[in-house]
Amino acid sequence: MDSSPITRRKWLVKTAGTAAAASVLHAMPLSLAKEVKPDMDKHPWIDAHSHVWTHDVEKYPLANDYTVKNLNPVFTEKELLKVAHANGVGRVVLIHHHPFYGWDNSYLLDVTARMPNTFRIVGTVDHMKPNPGEHMRRLLKQHVTGIRITPDNHKEKWLAGGMDEMWQTAVETRQSMCCLINPHEITQIDAMCAKHPDTPVVIDHFARVGVDGTIRDADVDSLCGLAKHKNTVLKISAYYAFGKKKPPYTDLVPMIRRVFDAYGPERLMWASDSPYQLGRDNTYEASIALVRDRIDFLSEGERQWLLRKTAERVFFYV
Repeated sequence: MDSSPITRRKWLVKTAGTAAAASVLHAMPLSLAKEVKPDMDKHPWIDAHSHVWTHDVEKYPLANDYTVKNLNPVFTEKELLKVAHANGVGRVVLIHHHPFYGWDNSYLLDVTARMPNTFRIVGTVDHMKPNPGEHMRRLLKQHVTGIRITPDNHKEKWLAGGMDEMWQTAVETRQSMCCLINPHEITQIDAMCAKHPDTPVVIDHFARVGVDGTIRDADVDSLCGLAKHKNTVLKISAYYAFGKKKPPYTDLVPMIRRVFDAYGPERLMWASDSPYQLGRDNTYEASIALVRDRIDFLSEGERQWLLRKTAERVFFYV
């Protein structure tokens, strides 16, 4: 991966033909089964960040000139839960995929309506349209407990329009403002957090520190600086995309240690970023194993926060 932000189209091109991805995601049926309540003893962990999509493009039309050919590999909730359950994960936070679906949350809403014990949603709201706060309140009733915001949408206007209304609404609804950003945008989120100190905020994927292969101290300092805002939580996730970008990901441990010291275990959560985590040498098992088995400075209680309790508090409150 080059120094540009993580791009979904680039990942799809790179992984579409790989044997590793195919072996995990091979031709599973797309039908939605009746939910079986998660077995918390067998599958105790929560994946705080994964995407799913469907080939049913008639019911769920694609945006941005994507076609069904771009949805390769197949990755519905069935494929996700197969690999998640194999690694002790019983619940997942589904992240809206704006490149594929634009501002339409329908697919995730339908999946989660069928499996409300298993999934929560980080959805999307167009803050440049009227009454975004009311839209957030409606979505909360449909298990949307986070709202994704990113400069990838609306570019320089990504914090304009009704964004302040959304951050204030989140104080009432507890829906986290989930920020997909790059290191140079941390200062903008720092300012928003200062302006809205009671708003719950989640930073995705280390704010992409190390996406170009180099983890810079100054970027980690900026990321740790957001910890001064008491309602800000960080996802330590998407290991395939940062540093050396290959298992066992131990080159990321010094950065994880620094954010651990800044945020504490109750404000960190593990996530896979599947299916982008799956392919070539990168696997779901390798991702969770870094936190579950390899990081030696964590106590068992702290590990519980990173793998379950933080995500449970932040996303599974309704």
